[in-house]
Amino acid sequence: MKKILVRGIIFFVGVCVLLLAIFVFFTLPRQDAALETAQLKDWGGATVERRIAAAHVMTASENNLELLVACVDKMATLPDAADMPVRDAMQLCFVGIQLKNNS
Repeated sequence: MKKILVRGIIFFVGVCVLLLAIFVFFTLPRQDAALETAQLKDWGGATVERRIAAAHVMTASENNLELLVACVDKMATLPDAADMPVRDAMQLCFVGIQLKNNS
């Protein structure tokens, strides 16, 4: 009887450890998602370095990164813009800057 109880406790502890490992390795990293795939509501909480890095990754250009970040910052403050993807806002700003520079 004692062996069955000990094995049951070991099995229960093993299952708990497995569930904890699954939670830690699959759930927690998703909370710190990249800004490239985030919504504008997440843009405001990011550091300036992360914003500039996201702008650099999405545009593949070193030009006008600060202007792009400022533009997306402005778009993030607009009402009803919280659910807009950052990539869409960045693309709108990037195209606007290109049009302004080429005209």
